[in-house]
Amino acid sequence: MAMRAFDMEGEQRLGPAMSEINVTPFVDVVLVLLIIFMLTAPMLLGGIDVRVPRAETRTTQPEERITITVTKEKGVFWENTPTTLQRLEATLKSIRQKNPKAAVFIKADEGAPWGTAVAVMDRVKRAGIERVGIVTDPVPPGTFR
Repeated sequence: MAMRAFDMEGEQRLGPAMSEINVTPFVDVVLVLLIIFMLTAPMLLGGIDVRVPRAETRTTQPEERITITVTKEKGVFWENTPTTLQRLEATLKSIRQKNPKAAVFIKADEGAPWGTAVAVMDRVKRAGIERVGIVTDPVPPGTFR
């Protein structure tokens, strides 16, 4: 926006343009975006909270995969939805028909009954899925308990 000035004869002339940028609206927008990201980021990390056992061997790199979670209360979850072993097997069979190379990763709490985890693995094998992995937390070499 140009400033108006008057010379000695009273004629109007344009003065120098204002070269300062008002940063207040910019700071307001940035702070609002920061608050939005701070509120939504924890929601993106949803899932069932389980403590998986540790292992020194490296697990498979993250990829698009089917995750079955077993809690220490014997709960079985398909992705984040509670399910039964019968429904799990039926769902896995339909996935196997669509994708013969499907992989399943079992995320069992270290306090979960071993029998429940084995029953889940058995249902996965009965559904015809051969690629089964177990999710573990990596530990630094030489610190295995």
